[in-house]
Amino acid sequence: MKANALKQAMAKVSSAKISEAPYAAKGFHLEISVAPAEVAAAAAVLDREGFFIEAVTGVDWLGEQAAAEKAAKAAAAAAAKKAAASGEAAPAEPAPAVAPAIPAEDQFEVVYDFNHYEALCRVTMRVRVVRSTPEVPTISEIYPGANWHERETHDFFGIVFTGHPDLSPLLLPEDADFHPLRKDFQA
Repeated sequence: MKANALKQAMAKVSSAKISEAPYAAKGFHLEISVAPAEVAAAAAVLDREGFFIEAVTGVDWLGEQAAAEKAAKAAAAAAAKKAAASGEAAPAEPAPAVAPAIPAEDQFEVVYDFNHYEALCRVTMRVRVVRSTPEVPTISEIYPGANWHERETHDFFGIVFTGHPDLSPLLLPEDADFHPLRKDFQA
């Protein structure tokens, strides 16, 4: 599989953290997390290894921590109610509700999806940026097809791709001063 060769090649990117994923459940084989400053270096490795870009998009993590904590508490309460209904003894102290690990609320995440030309090997690269200054270097010089995706992500999330040749609005009006996929956007 191409994944092993990519892991070795990606070792040159110091911030890269690579993990394997179950393709049937996630839709990709490898997940790579890199620091914003090393996005272009990681993209160059993927290009040299024969991968092409499929998509670039953003994720706004605003409010996710509170939602995850609320869901964990509801699950703990449901488990306690089920135990009581079945006659099982409730624990003296209920287990603390544990929320899944998610990024800090003051972050955006830029998600890049890659695929290989010859071997089935899908890769997702994730980059987290601070919400107050959401900047990531462009990869449009390495992957010209990323140009459109980066413009769309800039339109909807306000993430700036530094070095991009033209971040003018692609889908929004030219005078738009808003980013409609931010969770704090109000119409």
